[in-house]
Amino acid sequence: MKASSADRLIRHGTIVDGTGAPAYPADVRIRNGVIVEIGQGLAPAAGELVHEARGCFVAPGFIESHTHFDGTMWWQSDLDPLPGYGVTTIVNGNCGFALAPLPEDPASRAEVVKIFSFFEDIPERPFFDNLPWDWQSWREYRDSVAAKVAVPTHYATFVGHIAIRLAAMGMDAWTRPATAVEIERMARDLDDALAAGALGLSTNLMDHDGRDRPVPTLHADDAELRALLEVLARHRGATLQVVIDTVMRMTAVEALLRVERLIGDLPIRLQWAGLPTLRWQKEHGIQKPLLELHERYAREGRDFWTGYAHVPVTTVVSFDRSLLFAQSNEYVWHEVVTAVGADAKQALLRDPAWRARARHSWDELALPTCPFRRPRPILLDHSANGVGPVGLTLGEHADAQAEGRGCHPSDALADWLLANGVDSTVTAPDWDRDLEMVERLLLDPRSVGNISDAGAHGQMFCGAGDNVVLFTEFVRERGVLSVEQAVHVQTGKLARFFGLADRGEVAVGRRADLTVFALEELERRPKRKVFDVPDGDGGTTWRWTRDAAPVRLTLVDGVATFEDGRATGARPGTALAPRSGA
Repeated sequence: MKASSADRLIRHGTIVDGTGAPAYPADVRIRNGVIVEIGQGLAPAAGELVHEARGCFVAPGFIESHTHFDGTMWWQSDLDPLPGYGVTTIVNGNCGFALAPLPEDPASRAEVVKIFSFFEDIPERPFFDNLPWDWQSWREYRDSVAAKVAVPTHYATFVGHIAIRLAAMGMDAWTRPATAVEIERMARDLDDALAAGALGLSTNLMDHDGRDRPVPTLHADDAELRALLEVLARHRGATLQVVIDTVMRMTAVEALLRVERLIGDLPIRLQWAGLPTLRWQKEHGIQKPLLELHERYAREGRDFWTGYAHVPVTTVVSFDRSLLFAQSNEYVWHEVVTAVGADAKQALLRDPAWRARARHSWDELALPTCPFRRPRPILLDHSANGVGPVGLTLGEHADAQAEGRGCHPSDALADWLLANGVDSTVTAPDWDRDLEMVERLLLDPRSVGNISDAGAHGQMFCGAGDNVVLFTEFVRERGVLSVEQAVHVQTGKLARFFGLADRGEVAVGRRADLTVFALEELERRPKRKVFDVPDGDGGTTWRWTRDAAPVRLTLVDGVATFEDGRATGARPGTALAPRSGA
Protein backbone atom coordinates (compact mmCIF):
# COMPACT_ATOMS: atom_id res chain seq x y z
CA MET A 1 0.00 0.00 0.00
CA LYS A 2 1.09 3.58 -0.60
CA ALA A 3 1.27 5.89 2.40
CA SER A 4 1.68 9.61 2.91
CA SER A 5 4.74 10.71 4.81
CA ALA A 6 4.20 11.63 8.43
CA ASP A 7 5.75 14.56 10.25
CA ARG A 8 8.30 12.98 12.51
CA LEU A 9 11.02 13.85 15.01
CA ILE A 10 13.92 11.44 15.62
CA ARG A 11 15.40 12.35 19.00
CA HIS A 12 18.64 11.71 20.90
CA GLY A 13 20.36 9.80 18.12
CA THR A 14 23.91 9.99 16.80
CA ILE A 15 23.98 11.27 13.24
CA VAL A 16 26.18 9.49 10.71
CA ASP A 17 25.50 11.73 7.77
CA GLY A 18 26.69 9.52 4.90
CA THR A 19 29.63 11.70 3.84
CA GLY A 20 32.20 9.90 5.98
CA ALA A 21 32.40 12.85 8.38
CA PRO A 22 32.56 12.16 12.14
CA ALA A 23 29.27 11.25 13.82
CA TYR A 24 27.62 13.78 16.12
CA PRO A 25 24.62 13.84 18.47
CA ALA A 26 21.51 15.54 17.12
CA ASP A 27 17.78 15.30 16.50
CA VAL A 28 16.24 15.19 13.03
CA ARG A 29 12.91 16.72 12.07
CA ILE A 30 11.01 15.57 8.97
CA ARG A 31 8.17 17.31 7.15
CA ASN A 32 6.46 15.92 4.04
CA GLY A 33 9.28 13.46 3.39
CA VAL A 34 12.05 16.03 3.64
CA ILE A 35 14.59 16.71 6.40
CA VAL A 36 13.81 20.24 7.55
CA GLU A 37 15.82 20.64 10.76
CA ILE A 38 18.82 19.05 12.48
CA GLY A 39 19.97 20.08 15.94
CA GLN A 40 20.14 19.18 19.59
CA GLY A 41 17.21 19.49 21.93
CA LEU A 42 14.51 19.93 19.28
CA ALA A 43 11.07 20.08 20.90
CA PRO A 44 8.27 17.92 19.50
CA ALA A 45 5.59 19.82 17.61
CA ALA A 46 1.86 19.16 17.79
CA GLY A 47 0.85 16.04 15.87
CA GLU A 48 4.44 15.00 15.25
CA LEU A 49 5.47 11.35 15.63
CA VAL A 50 8.47 10.99 17.89
CA HIS A 51 11.02 8.20 17.56
CA GLU A 52 13.43 7.74 20.45
CA ALA A 53 16.88 6.93 19.02
CA ARG A 54 18.97 7.05 22.18
CA GLY A 55 21.92 4.69 21.81
CA CYS A 56 21.37 4.43 18.06
CA PHE A 57 22.90 5.78 14.89
CA VAL A 58 20.74 7.77 12.48
CA ALA A 59 22.01 7.31 8.94
CA PRO A 60 20.87 7.70 5.35
CA GLY A 61 18.93 4.71 4.06
CA PHE A 62 21.12 2.04 2.54
CA ILE A 63 21.39 1.67 -1.23
CA GLU A 64 21.58 -1.78 -2.81
CA SER A 65 23.75 -0.99 -5.83
CA HIS A 66 23.20 -4.19 -7.82
CA THR A 67 19.94 -6.14 -7.61
CA HIS A 68 17.63 -8.06 -9.94
CA PHE A 69 14.15 -7.27 -8.63
CA ASP A 70 12.99 -6.21 -12.12
CA GLY A 71 10.55 -9.11 -12.37
CA THR A 72 10.40 -10.25 -8.77
CA MET A 73 8.98 -6.94 -7.54
CA TRP A 74 5.75 -7.70 -9.45
CA TRP A 75 4.97 -10.79 -7.34
CA GLN A 76 7.08 -10.21 -4.22
CA SER A 77 6.32 -6.57 -3.69
CA ASP A 78 7.40 -6.54 -0.03
CA LEU A 79 11.03 -7.03 -1.20
CA ASP A 80 11.55 -9.19 1.86
CA PRO A 81 13.84 -8.90 3.81
CA LEU A 82 15.26 -5.53 2.66
CA PRO A 83 13.23 -3.13 4.87
CA GLY A 84 14.53 -4.87 8.00
CA TYR A 85 18.08 -4.25 6.79
CA GLY A 86 17.66 -0.49 6.40
CA VAL A 87 17.43 -0.50 2.60
CA THR A 88 15.65 2.44 1.00
CA THR A 89 16.83 2.25 -2.64
CA ILE A 90 17.56 -0.62 -5.03
CA VAL A 91 19.24 -0.54 -8.44
CA ASN A 92 17.74 -2.81 -11.11
CA GLY A 93 18.51 -3.58 -14.75
CA ASN A 94 22.03 -4.80 -14.08
CA CYS A 95 24.27 -7.09 -16.14
CA GLY A 96 22.51 -6.22 -19.40
CA PHE A 97 19.37 -8.07 -18.23
CA ALA A 98 16.25 -5.94 -18.38
CA LEU A 99 12.59 -6.14 -19.34
CA ALA A 100 12.48 -3.24 -21.79
CA PRO A 101 12.52 -2.31 -24.56
CA LEU A 102 10.65 -5.29 -25.94
CA PRO A 103 10.80 -6.85 -29.40
CA GLU A 104 7.63 -6.87 -31.46
CA ASP A 105 7.49 -10.59 -32.28
CA PRO A 106 6.29 -12.95 -29.52
CA ALA A 107 9.24 -15.38 -29.75
CA SER A 108 11.80 -12.64 -29.19
CA ARG A 109 9.68 -11.17 -26.39
CA ALA A 110 9.70 -14.53 -24.68
CA GLU A 111 13.46 -14.64 -25.14
CA VAL A 112 13.82 -11.53 -22.95
CA VAL A 113 12.25 -13.50 -20.11
CA LYS A 114 14.14 -16.73 -20.83
CA ILE A 115 17.50 -14.94 -20.74
CA PHE A 116 16.66 -13.07 -17.55
CA SER A 117 15.23 -16.17 -15.94
CA PHE A 118 18.19 -18.42 -16.74
CA PHE A 119 20.96 -16.09 -15.67
CA GLU A 120 19.22 -14.88 -12.53
CA ASP A 121 17.72 -18.23 -11.48
CA ILE A 122 14.15 -16.90 -11.39
CA PRO A 123 11.22 -19.10 -12.52
CA GLU A 124 9.88 -18.13 -15.96
CA ARG A 125 6.17 -18.65 -15.32
CA PRO A 126 5.74 -15.82 -12.79
CA PHE A 127 7.09 -13.39 -15.41
CA PHE A 128 4.40 -14.38 -17.88
CA ASP A 129 1.62 -14.74 -15.29
CA ASN A 130 2.21 -11.65 -13.12
CA LEU A 131 3.53 -8.96 -15.45
CA PRO A 132 1.05 -7.13 -17.72
CA TRP A 133 3.45 -6.80 -20.67
CA ASP A 134 1.68 -3.62 -21.70
CA TRP A 135 4.82 -1.84 -22.90
CA GLN A 136 7.27 -1.91 -25.76
CA SER A 137 9.58 1.03 -25.07
CA TRP A 138 11.53 1.53 -21.86
CA ARG A 139 9.47 4.69 -21.25
CA GLU A 140 6.23 2.69 -21.39
CA TYR A 141 7.77 0.09 -19.08
CA ARG A 142 8.63 2.82 -16.56
CA ASP A 143 5.04 4.08 -16.63
CA SER A 144 3.62 0.58 -16.18
CA VAL A 145 5.80 -0.12 -13.15
CA ALA A 146 4.89 3.21 -11.59
CA ALA A 147 1.17 2.60 -12.08
CA LYS A 148 0.97 -1.06 -11.13
CA VAL A 149 3.79 -1.91 -8.70
CA ALA A 150 4.01 -0.62 -5.13
CA VAL A 151 7.19 -1.47 -3.21
CA PRO A 152 8.81 -0.34 0.06
CA THR A 153 12.01 1.01 -1.53
CA HIS A 154 12.81 3.47 -4.25
CA TYR A 155 14.20 1.94 -7.41
CA ALA A 156 16.54 3.19 -10.12
CA THR A 157 16.85 1.10 -13.28
CA PHE A 158 19.40 0.64 -16.04
CA VAL A 159 18.26 -0.08 -19.57
CA GLY A 160 19.79 -3.39 -20.60
CA HIS A 161 21.85 -3.76 -23.74
CA ILE A 162 20.58 -7.34 -24.25
CA ALA A 163 16.98 -6.09 -24.33
CA ILE A 164 17.91 -3.25 -26.69
CA ARG A 165 19.61 -5.72 -29.01
CA LEU A 166 16.68 -8.15 -29.04
CA ALA A 167 14.24 -5.29 -29.69
CA ALA A 168 16.22 -4.22 -32.74
CA MET A 169 17.31 -7.60 -34.11
CA GLY A 170 14.95 -10.27 -32.80
CA MET A 171 16.48 -13.72 -32.52
CA ASP A 172 19.35 -12.68 -34.79
CA ALA A 173 20.76 -10.89 -31.75
CA TRP A 174 22.13 -14.27 -30.67
CA THR A 175 24.18 -14.89 -33.78
CA ARG A 176 25.62 -11.83 -35.54
CA PRO A 177 26.73 -8.21 -35.47
CA ALA A 178 24.07 -5.58 -36.09
CA THR A 179 23.52 -3.75 -39.36
CA ALA A 180 23.74 0.03 -39.59
CA VAL A 181 19.94 0.25 -39.59
CA GLU A 182 19.70 -1.94 -36.48
CA ILE A 183 22.37 0.11 -34.71
CA GLU A 184 20.38 3.24 -35.47
CA ARG A 185 17.29 1.62 -33.92
CA MET A 186 19.28 0.67 -30.80
CA ALA A 187 20.60 4.21 -30.47
CA ARG A 188 17.06 5.64 -30.67
CA ASP A 189 15.79 3.20 -28.04
CA LEU A 190 18.68 4.03 -25.71
CA ASP A 191 18.24 7.76 -26.18
CA ASP A 192 14.53 7.52 -25.38
CA ALA A 193 15.18 5.41 -22.28
CA LEU A 194 17.79 7.80 -20.94
CA ALA A 195 15.51 10.77 -21.59
CA ALA A 196 12.78 8.91 -19.67
CA GLY A 197 14.98 8.48 -16.59
CA ALA A 198 16.95 5.28 -17.07
CA LEU A 199 19.98 5.18 -14.81
CA GLY A 200 22.23 4.39 -17.75
CA LEU A 201 23.13 1.46 -19.97
CA SER A 202 24.19 -1.93 -18.63
CA THR A 203 25.96 -4.40 -20.89
CA ASN A 204 27.30 -7.91 -20.50
CA LEU A 205 30.68 -9.00 -21.87
CA MET A 206 30.79 -12.16 -19.78
CA ASP A 207 28.03 -14.74 -19.92
CA HIS A 208 27.22 -17.87 -21.89
CA ASP A 209 23.85 -19.56 -21.54
CA GLY A 210 22.85 -23.13 -20.71
CA ARG A 211 23.74 -24.25 -24.24
CA ASP A 212 27.10 -22.47 -24.08
CA ARG A 213 25.92 -19.68 -26.39
CA PRO A 214 27.50 -16.25 -25.84
CA VAL A 215 24.85 -13.75 -24.75
CA PRO A 216 23.70 -11.39 -27.52
CA THR A 217 25.86 -8.50 -26.32
CA LEU A 218 29.01 -10.55 -26.92
CA HIS A 219 28.14 -10.30 -30.63
CA ALA A 220 28.13 -6.48 -30.54
CA ASP A 221 30.95 -5.09 -32.68
CA ASP A 222 32.86 -1.87 -32.11
CA ALA A 223 30.55 0.16 -34.34
CA GLU A 224 27.51 -0.83 -32.26
CA LEU A 225 29.16 -0.17 -28.92
CA ARG A 226 30.60 3.17 -30.01
CA ALA A 227 27.21 4.34 -31.31
CA LEU A 228 25.58 3.52 -27.97
CA LEU A 229 28.42 5.22 -26.09
CA GLU A 230 27.92 8.39 -28.12
CA VAL A 231 24.24 8.43 -27.11
CA LEU A 232 25.17 7.84 -23.48
CA ALA A 233 27.66 10.73 -23.58
CA ARG A 234 24.85 13.14 -24.46
CA HIS A 235 23.04 12.32 -21.21
CA ARG A 236 25.28 13.67 -18.48
CA GLY A 237 24.67 11.93 -15.18
CA ALA A 238 23.96 8.57 -16.83
CA THR A 239 26.24 5.60 -16.21
CA LEU A 240 27.69 2.80 -18.30
CA GLN A 241 27.85 -0.51 -16.43
CA VAL A 242 29.97 -3.29 -17.93
CA VAL A 243 30.03 -6.83 -16.54
CA ILE A 244 33.28 -8.67 -17.33
CA ASP A 245 34.45 -12.23 -16.74
CA THR A 246 36.77 -12.90 -13.80
CA VAL A 247 35.35 -16.30 -12.85
CA MET A 248 34.96 -18.51 -15.92
CA ARG A 249 36.68 -17.77 -19.23
CA MET A 250 38.82 -14.99 -17.73
CA THR A 251 38.29 -12.48 -20.56
CA ALA A 252 38.00 -9.49 -18.21
CA VAL A 253 41.21 -7.66 -19.10
CA GLU A 254 40.62 -7.85 -22.83
CA ALA A 255 37.00 -6.74 -22.43
CA LEU A 256 37.85 -3.79 -20.18
CA LEU A 257 40.62 -2.56 -22.47
CA ARG A 258 38.17 -2.71 -25.36
CA VAL A 259 35.63 -0.60 -23.48
CA GLU A 260 38.33 1.89 -22.50
CA ARG A 261 39.40 2.21 -26.14
CA LEU A 262 35.85 2.71 -27.38
CA ILE A 263 35.03 5.32 -24.73
CA GLY A 264 38.11 7.30 -25.71
CA ASP A 265 37.56 10.89 -24.67
CA LEU A 266 33.78 10.67 -24.40
CA PRO A 267 32.50 12.12 -21.08
CA ILE A 268 31.16 8.83 -19.73
CA ARG A 269 31.00 7.55 -16.19
CA LEU A 270 31.91 3.85 -16.21
CA GLN A 271 31.23 1.19 -13.62
CA TRP A 272 33.09 -2.00 -14.41
CA ALA A 273 32.25 -5.10 -12.43
CA GLY A 274 34.58 -5.86 -11.17
CA LEU A 275 37.92 -6.21 -9.45
CA PRO A 276 38.27 -9.73 -8.04
CA THR A 277 38.22 -10.11 -4.27
CA LEU A 278 38.62 -13.89 -3.97
CA ARG A 279 41.93 -15.49 -3.07
CA TRP A 280 41.83 -18.03 -5.91
CA GLN A 281 41.38 -15.19 -8.41
CA LYS A 282 44.51 -13.57 -7.07
CA GLU A 283 46.41 -16.85 -7.30
CA HIS A 284 45.05 -17.45 -10.79
CA GLY A 285 46.54 -14.14 -11.91
CA ILE A 286 43.36 -12.34 -12.99
CA GLN A 287 43.44 -9.85 -10.11
CA LYS A 288 46.83 -8.23 -10.77
CA PRO A 289 46.26 -6.82 -14.30
CA LEU A 290 42.82 -5.51 -13.32
CA LEU A 291 44.27 -3.84 -10.24
CA GLU A 292 46.88 -2.20 -12.48
CA LEU A 293 44.10 -0.86 -14.71
CA HIS A 294 42.19 0.40 -11.67
CA GLU A 295 45.29 2.25 -10.46
CA ARG A 296 46.03 3.70 -13.91
CA TYR A 297 42.49 5.02 -14.26
CA ALA A 298 42.86 6.73 -10.89
CA ARG A 299 46.17 8.33 -11.89
CA GLU A 300 44.67 9.56 -15.15
CA GLY A 301 41.63 10.99 -13.40
CA ARG A 302 39.24 8.89 -15.49
CA ASP A 303 35.61 8.75 -14.36
CA PHE A 304 35.93 4.96 -14.17
CA TRP A 305 34.64 3.28 -11.02
CA THR A 306 35.49 -0.24 -9.96
CA GLY A 307 32.81 -2.60 -8.69
CA TYR A 308 33.52 -5.29 -6.12
CA ALA A 309 31.79 -7.60 -3.64
CA HIS A 310 32.59 -7.62 0.07
CA VAL A 311 31.18 -11.13 0.61
CA PRO A 312 32.08 -14.39 -1.17
CA VAL A 313 30.05 -15.68 -4.09
CA THR A 314 27.01 -17.64 -2.90
CA THR A 315 27.34 -21.36 -3.61
CA VAL A 316 24.14 -22.93 -2.31
CA VAL A 317 23.22 -25.38 -5.07
CA SER A 318 19.62 -26.03 -6.07
CA PHE A 319 18.83 -28.80 -8.52
CA ASP A 320 15.56 -27.20 -9.54
CA ARG A 321 16.86 -23.79 -10.59
CA SER A 322 20.57 -23.01 -10.72
CA LEU A 323 22.92 -21.76 -13.40
CA LEU A 324 25.98 -22.87 -11.41
CA PHE A 325 26.54 -26.09 -13.38
CA ALA A 326 26.19 -24.44 -16.78
CA GLN A 327 28.41 -21.54 -15.76
CA SER A 328 31.01 -24.11 -14.67
CA ASN A 329 30.92 -26.02 -17.99
CA GLU A 330 29.26 -28.90 -16.11
CA TYR A 331 26.54 -29.43 -18.67
CA VAL A 332 25.75 -33.05 -17.79
CA TRP A 333 24.65 -32.17 -14.26
CA HIS A 334 22.93 -29.12 -15.75
CA GLU A 335 20.61 -31.60 -17.48
CA VAL A 336 19.18 -32.41 -14.03
CA VAL A 337 18.46 -28.73 -13.45
CA THR A 338 16.70 -28.31 -16.79
CA ALA A 339 14.71 -31.57 -16.60
CA VAL A 340 11.07 -30.66 -15.99
CA GLY A 341 9.54 -32.19 -12.89
CA ALA A 342 10.79 -34.47 -10.15
CA ASP A 343 10.14 -37.66 -12.14
CA ALA A 344 12.33 -36.54 -15.03
CA LYS A 345 15.12 -35.45 -12.71
CA GLN A 346 15.01 -38.74 -10.82
CA ALA A 347 15.07 -40.73 -14.06
CA LEU A 348 18.33 -39.06 -15.05
CA LEU A 349 19.87 -39.59 -11.63
CA ARG A 350 19.10 -43.32 -11.86
CA ASP A 351 20.21 -43.80 -15.45
CA PRO A 352 23.58 -45.66 -15.66
CA ALA A 353 24.46 -44.01 -18.98
CA TRP A 354 23.82 -40.54 -17.55
CA ARG A 355 25.88 -41.41 -14.48
CA ALA A 356 28.83 -42.43 -16.65
CA ARG A 357 28.65 -39.16 -18.58
CA ALA A 358 28.30 -37.23 -15.32
CA ARG A 359 31.44 -38.80 -13.85
CA HIS A 360 33.41 -37.94 -16.98
CA SER A 361 32.09 -34.37 -17.06
CA TRP A 362 32.77 -33.91 -13.35
CA ASP A 363 36.41 -35.04 -13.72
CA GLU A 364 37.35 -33.83 -17.18
CA LEU A 365 35.07 -31.10 -18.55
CA ALA A 366 34.13 -28.83 -15.65
CA LEU A 367 36.11 -25.60 -15.41
CA PRO A 368 38.88 -25.52 -12.82
CA THR A 369 36.83 -22.91 -10.93
CA CYS A 370 33.82 -25.24 -10.57
CA PRO A 371 33.04 -25.80 -6.86
CA PHE A 372 32.58 -29.51 -7.61
CA ARG A 373 36.27 -29.73 -8.40
CA ARG A 374 36.56 -29.68 -4.59
CA PRO A 375 33.84 -32.19 -3.73
CA ARG A 376 34.97 -33.38 -0.35
CA PRO A 377 33.91 -30.29 1.66
CA ILE A 378 30.54 -29.80 -0.10
CA LEU A 379 27.94 -29.89 2.65
CA LEU A 380 24.74 -31.92 2.37
CA ASP A 381 22.76 -29.40 4.33
CA HIS A 382 19.05 -29.28 3.39
CA SER A 383 17.04 -32.44 2.85
CA ALA A 384 13.59 -31.92 1.30
CA ASN A 385 12.07 -34.94 3.07
CA GLY A 386 14.27 -35.37 6.12
CA VAL A 387 15.69 -38.77 5.15
CA GLY A 388 19.27 -37.57 5.42
CA PRO A 389 22.02 -37.77 6.16
CA VAL A 390 22.48 -34.03 6.58
CA GLY A 391 25.43 -32.23 8.08
CA LEU A 392 27.87 -34.58 6.36
CA THR A 393 30.15 -33.47 3.55
CA LEU A 394 29.84 -35.06 0.13
CA GLY A 395 33.23 -36.65 0.64
CA GLU A 396 32.17 -38.24 3.92
CA HIS A 397 28.95 -39.48 2.34
CA ALA A 398 30.84 -40.93 -0.64
CA ASP A 399 33.08 -42.86 1.74
CA ALA A 400 30.11 -44.12 3.73
CA GLN A 401 28.26 -45.19 0.59
CA ALA A 402 31.04 -47.66 -0.25
CA GLU A 403 31.76 -48.66 3.36
CA GLY A 404 35.01 -46.75 3.49
CA ARG A 405 36.29 -47.75 0.03
CA GLY A 406 34.94 -44.58 -1.52
CA CYS A 407 32.77 -44.03 -4.56
CA HIS A 408 32.69 -41.29 -7.14
CA PRO A 409 31.27 -38.08 -5.63
CA SER A 410 28.95 -37.61 -8.62
CA ASP A 411 27.33 -40.97 -7.91
CA ALA A 412 27.18 -40.23 -4.18
CA LEU A 413 25.44 -36.93 -4.85
CA ALA A 414 22.96 -38.58 -7.21
CA ASP A 415 22.17 -41.24 -4.59
CA TRP A 416 21.69 -38.60 -1.89
CA LEU A 417 19.28 -36.61 -4.06
CA LEU A 418 17.27 -39.72 -4.91
CA ALA A 419 16.93 -40.47 -1.20
CA ASN A 420 16.25 -36.90 -0.04
CA GLY A 421 14.30 -35.42 -2.95
CA VAL A 422 15.37 -33.21 -5.81
CA ASP A 423 14.22 -30.11 -3.90
CA SER A 424 17.13 -30.69 -1.51
CA THR A 425 20.14 -28.38 -1.62
CA VAL A 426 23.84 -28.67 -0.94
CA THR A 427 26.32 -25.92 -0.12
CA ALA A 428 29.87 -25.58 -1.36
CA PRO A 429 32.22 -23.89 1.11
CA ASP A 430 32.65 -20.16 0.66
CA TRP A 431 35.66 -19.21 -1.37
CA ASP A 432 38.31 -17.50 0.71
CA ARG A 433 38.31 -13.75 0.25
CA ASP A 434 41.38 -11.64 -0.32
CA LEU A 435 40.50 -9.50 2.66
CA GLU A 436 43.37 -7.10 2.04
CA MET A 437 41.87 -6.29 -1.37
CA VAL A 438 38.34 -6.02 0.04
CA GLU A 439 39.52 -3.53 2.67
CA ARG A 440 41.44 -1.55 0.06
CA LEU A 441 38.39 -1.25 -2.19
CA LEU A 442 36.07 -0.38 0.69
CA LEU A 443 38.19 2.72 1.28
CA ASP A 444 38.93 3.54 -2.36
CA PRO A 445 37.30 6.78 -3.55
CA ARG A 446 36.61 5.30 -7.02
CA SER A 447 34.89 2.07 -6.07
CA VAL A 448 31.25 0.94 -6.14
CA GLY A 449 30.41 -1.30 -3.20
CA ASN A 450 27.43 -3.07 -1.66
CA ILE A 451 27.06 -5.14 -4.83
CA SER A 452 24.88 -8.18 -4.21
CA ASP A 453 22.42 -9.95 -6.47
CA ALA A 454 19.37 -9.53 -4.24
CA GLY A 455 16.16 -10.52 -5.96
CA ALA A 456 17.89 -13.20 -8.01
CA HIS A 457 19.12 -16.73 -7.33
CA GLY A 458 16.39 -17.27 -4.76
CA GLN A 459 17.35 -20.91 -4.25
CA MET A 460 21.04 -20.01 -4.02
CA PHE A 461 20.41 -16.91 -1.91
CA CYS A 462 22.44 -13.94 -3.03
CA GLY A 463 22.65 -10.60 -1.43
CA ALA A 464 19.67 -9.72 0.74
CA GLY A 465 21.04 -8.76 4.14
CA ASP A 466 24.70 -8.83 3.13
CA ASN A 467 24.90 -5.06 3.58
CA VAL A 468 25.07 -5.43 7.37
CA VAL A 469 28.27 -7.48 7.04
CA LEU A 470 29.94 -4.11 6.66
CA PHE A 471 28.95 -3.48 10.28
CA THR A 472 29.07 -6.95 11.82
CA GLU A 473 32.42 -8.00 10.36
CA PHE A 474 34.32 -4.96 9.14
CA VAL A 475 33.32 -2.56 11.92
CA ARG A 476 32.44 -4.66 14.95
CA GLU A 477 34.57 -7.79 14.61
CA ARG A 478 37.62 -6.76 12.62
CA GLY A 479 37.72 -3.04 13.33
CA VAL A 480 38.99 -2.09 9.86
CA LEU A 481 36.13 0.34 9.16
CA SER A 482 34.56 2.99 11.31
CA VAL A 483 30.78 3.24 11.45
CA GLU A 484 31.09 6.43 9.43
CA GLN A 485 33.02 4.64 6.69
CA ALA A 486 30.65 1.66 6.59
CA VAL A 487 27.67 4.00 6.22
CA HIS A 488 29.41 6.08 3.55
CA VAL A 489 30.15 2.98 1.42
CA GLN A 490 26.45 2.21 1.03
CA THR A 491 24.85 5.66 1.17
CA GLY A 492 26.45 8.97 0.22
CA LYS A 493 29.13 7.45 -1.99
CA LEU A 494 26.61 5.45 -4.02
CA ALA A 495 24.10 8.31 -4.21
CA ARG A 496 26.80 10.55 -5.64
CA PHE A 497 27.96 7.90 -8.11
CA PHE A 498 24.46 7.20 -9.44
CA GLY A 499 23.48 10.86 -9.53
CA LEU A 500 20.82 10.56 -6.82
CA ALA A 501 21.53 14.04 -5.55
CA ASP A 502 18.55 14.52 -3.24
CA ARG A 503 19.28 11.57 -0.93
CA GLY A 504 22.17 9.57 0.53
CA GLU A 505 22.99 12.19 3.16
CA VAL A 506 21.45 13.34 6.44
CA ALA A 507 21.20 17.05 5.69
CA VAL A 508 18.53 19.72 5.65
CA GLY A 509 16.72 19.69 2.33
CA ARG A 510 17.47 16.05 1.52
CA ARG A 511 14.75 13.46 1.16
CA ALA A 512 14.06 11.58 4.38
CA ASP A 513 15.37 8.18 3.34
CA LEU A 514 16.80 7.19 6.72
CA THR A 515 17.60 4.22 8.88
CA VAL A 516 18.06 4.08 12.64
CA PHE A 517 20.05 1.20 14.09
CA ALA A 518 21.90 0.02 17.18
CA LEU A 519 25.25 -1.38 16.11
CA GLU A 520 25.25 -4.20 18.65
CA GLU A 521 21.83 -5.46 17.46
CA LEU A 522 22.74 -5.97 13.81
CA GLU A 523 23.27 -9.51 12.52
CA ARG A 524 23.10 -11.15 9.12
CA ARG A 525 20.51 -13.71 10.14
CA PRO A 526 20.61 -17.39 9.04
CA LYS A 527 18.83 -18.31 5.85
CA ARG A 528 15.45 -20.03 5.98
CA LYS A 529 13.02 -21.34 3.36
CA VAL A 530 9.74 -19.67 2.56
CA PHE A 531 7.25 -21.03 0.04
CA ASP A 532 5.88 -17.87 -1.55
CA VAL A 533 7.13 -17.87 -5.15
CA PRO A 534 4.27 -18.55 -7.60
CA ASP A 535 4.97 -21.66 -9.68
CA GLY A 536 2.50 -20.90 -12.46
CA ASP A 537 0.28 -23.88 -11.61
CA GLY A 538 -1.68 -22.30 -8.79
CA GLY A 539 0.86 -23.25 -6.14
CA THR A 540 4.13 -21.94 -4.82
CA THR A 541 7.75 -22.95 -4.79
CA TRP A 542 10.42 -21.82 -2.35
CA ARG A 543 13.16 -19.28 -1.96
CA TRP A 544 15.62 -18.43 0.77
CA THR A 545 15.14 -15.41 2.99
CA ARG A 546 16.30 -14.35 6.43
CA ASP A 547 14.84 -12.56 9.42
CA ALA A 548 15.41 -8.85 9.88
CA ALA A 549 18.81 -7.63 11.09
CA PRO A 550 16.96 -5.78 12.65
CA VAL A 551 17.29 -2.06 12.31
CA ARG A 552 15.11 0.02 14.61
CA LEU A 553 13.50 2.17 11.89
CA THR A 554 13.57 2.47 8.11
CA LEU A 555 12.04 5.56 6.50
CA VAL A 556 11.46 6.01 2.77
CA ASP A 557 10.50 9.58 1.97
CA GLY A 558 9.60 9.87 5.64
CA VAL A 559 7.29 6.82 5.61
CA ALA A 560 8.15 3.98 7.98
CA THR A 561 8.66 0.73 6.10
CA PHE A 562 10.18 -1.06 9.11
CA GLU A 563 9.42 -0.15 12.72
CA ASP A 564 8.92 -1.89 16.05
CA GLY A 565 10.68 -5.02 14.82
CA ARG A 566 8.58 -5.66 11.73
CA ALA A 567 7.89 -4.51 8.21
CA THR A 568 4.99 -2.05 8.25
CA GLY A 569 3.55 -2.97 4.86
CA ALA A 570 3.91 0.60 3.58
CA ARG A 571 4.88 0.90 -0.10
CA PRO A 572 6.17 4.45 -0.63
CA GLY A 573 8.85 3.57 -3.21
CA THR A 574 9.10 5.59 -6.42
CA ALA A 575 11.29 5.54 -9.52
CA LEU A 576 14.49 7.56 -9.25
CA ALA A 577 16.42 9.08 -12.13
CA PRO A 578 19.97 10.47 -12.20
CA ARG A 579 20.52 14.18 -12.16
CA SER A 580 23.09 15.72 -14.46
CA GLY A 581 26.19 16.89 -12.65
CA ALA A 582 25.40 15.05 -9.41
